[in-house]
Amino acid sequence: MTHLERIPDLGELALAPVRPDEHAGLLHDWVTRPRNVFWGMGSHTLDQVREIYAFLDGLDTHHAYLVMLDGEPVGLFQTYQPEADPVGERYPVGPGDVGMHLLLDPPRRYPGSLTGAVFPALVRFLLRDPAARRVVAEPDVRNEAMLRRLRIEGFTFGDEIDMPGKRARLAFLTRERFESDRPSG
Repeated sequence: MTHLERIPDLGELALAPVRPDEHAGLLHDWVTRPRNVFWGMGSHTLDQVREIYAFLDGLDTHHAYLVMLDGEPVGLFQTYQPEADPVGERYPVGPGDVGMHLLLDPPRRYPGSLTGAVFPALVRFLLRDPAARRVVAEPDVRNEAMLRRLRIEGFTFGDEIDMPGKRARLAFLTRERFESDRPSG
C-alpha cells in the first residue's frame, strides 16, 4: 500500500496495487456499470477483466491501483508510459510524459467532489519522480465530466485522436503548471 496523504474532511488516501485474482470481482463491478461506460469495458466478463489486469500486472510500463479512502476502495487509478501505449503512436511523446486513467466509483456519497479532492494527490503521485515532466490523459470526447475536471485541474487540450474503442481528446498538465497552481502541495 502506498500512502499518499490525508485529505481534509475525507480521510487517508492511499493506493494499493491491483491484484487481478483478488480484485477482479470489484473491478468487474465498476467497469461494467452504465455510468462507467467511458472505461470501455461494459460488456466484459469477469474472466476478461481478470485477464486484462493480469496482463497489465505483468508490464513494467503500466500500473493499476485501487484508490483507497480510509482503507475502503473508491476507484481505480492506472498509470502508464505513453511511449509503451497506443496513445504514444498518436502524438509526439515528450521526455518525462506519464499517462493516467481514473475511474472513481465510491460505495457511498462523499461530501463535495470526491474527484476534485483526490485528483491533486494523484497528480502529485505521478510527479513524485523528478524525471516526470508532464501528465497525459486521453478521455473519451463524450466524457464531459472528465473533460471538465481536467480543465479545472489546469490541463490544456490537444488534438482529438482515434484510440482503440474510442475517439479521445489529448490533455496535458505540465509539472510547472501544476506546481504554480498548487504551490504548497
